[in-house]
This record gives sequence, C-alpha cells and structure tokens, in this order.
Amino acid sequence: MSSTIRILFLGDVVGEPGRKAVAHVLPELKAAEKIDFTIVNGENSAAGRGITPRIAIDLLRAGATVVTTGDHVWDQPEIIHYFPTEPRLLRPGNYPIGTPGAGTVILDTDKGKVAVMQAQGRTFMQPPLENPFIWAETEAVRLRELGVKVIFMDFHAETTSEKIAMGRMLDGHVSAVVGTHTHVPTADDCILPNGTGYLTDAGMCGPDDSVLGRVTESVLWRFKSGLPTRFPIAKGPVRLCGVIVDVDTESGKCTAIKRYTRMMHIGEV
Repeated sequence: MSSTIRILFLGDVVGEPGRKAVAHVLPELKAAEKIDFTIVNGENSAAGRGITPRIAIDLLRAGATVVTTGDHVWDQPEIIHYFPTEPRLLRPGNYPIGTPGAGTVILDTDKGKVAVMQAQGRTFMQPPLENPFIWAETEAVRLRELGVKVIFMDFHAETTSEKIAMGRMLDGHVSAVVGTHTHVPTADDCILPNGTGYLTDAGMCGPDDSVLGRVTESVLWRFKSGLPTRFPIAKGPVRLCGVIVDVDTESGKCTAIKRYTRMMHIGEV
C-alpha cells in the first residue's frame, strides 16, 4: 500500500460552462497529476443555484469521487429525494438531525479509507445552521475512532476569519481543511503546524469574465440601482480553480499542498 494519497479538490462549479469545463479537464488532469481521489463542489452547478440529480450523476461519471454542496443545496427541490440514494453527494453536516442526506462519507480506496466531511459557516450565511465548530470537532473525533486517518473537510463559509479558525481548530485532527463559497481563490495554501493542509478558499470553476460567474452588467446594475434583477451565468473562457493535496496514509498528515488553476477557452470545452 502506498504511503501517500493525492487528493484533488475543485472549487464551486458555476453553471453549464463550469460543468462542461470540469468534465473536459478531469480525465487528463487526474492522469497528469496522478490523482487518487477527486472532490468537486457542485454548489452552483445548476444554472448557478444548487444541484440536480442529473448534474450530480454527470459530475460523478466525469470522475468526481465525492460531490459537496453548500448554502444553495436545496435550491433545486428534486435533490431532496436524491440524497438518500447517493452517499457520495454531501450537504453541510451541521444541519439538524433528520435532514435528508449526510455531511460525511467514508469510502474505501486502493490506498485505504478516505473520509470527506463538510460543514457550513454561520457568519453572514443563510440559513443559520447548528454550530459548525462543535459539529466538526465531534465528527473528526468520531472518524478517528473508526480508524480513518485520511480526512478532508470542505468548509463552506463566507468570512476568512471563520475559515481560518476552523483550520486552526482541526489542525492535527484532519488531513486538510479547504474553504469554498466566495468563488475567489486565496493565496494562503500551507501546512499548519500539526500537519493539516489548509486553504481559505479554493475559488470557482466558472466563467472568468464575470462577477463570481455571473454576467457583469447585471451585477453592476444591482449595485448601482439597488433594484432586484436576474444574474445570468456569464459566457466565455472558464477558469478552473482548486487545490491538490498529498496526504501520508499512515499518519493522516498533509505532506504537500498546491493550488491549481487553468484557463479554458470556449473552443476547448
């Protein structure tokens, strides 16, 4: 059994452009980087709001091992009944007990068990959920007691302080903590003192000439007028953003972390 497992995480997939780019890139990216396990955040994959069963299936078929979500998880109502059928699709784990779906999955791989867990922050986030710090701390202990050493966490949150605090709390207890939600990649990829890989935000996989994947003019109209308007998904070249993490399978500690970014022109997709 290899002592290292390489995990690819791709940030929030935005609309059809993001979906097409991810499906196009994943096979060659996994081969080129020798990826063992792939996690994709599908939070905004259905026209920018939520995810559908069909899209979840497509992302898994394209090469995602696990698909995570976030605060828009319920925006496409049909996803509610899909959750019990697909454990590889996660919603934030700090929803109340009884909510459809789960916030954690443990999967067997050629290099041992891998757990993926997800929580949603509370600062400036709707709906306000249970305390993510208490949930994450308890869940990390549970996974360790089950003998799982490789644990990856997607923390879907708005503020940098909340994400950094989560990373610091879980340092040494999970293999990596990577933030999502803001669609803007941060430059603070690092290995924390006790061996946890950390990145405040992975960024998005969506149209680059945009405001967070949306048509710029529509967003500007909203900011300038204060009036409600639609935010269509933008077109043009797609920027794919994420992170690649190496984890020692014996200790569960991160040994390397690097940001990933690639521009794809429309003709490539």
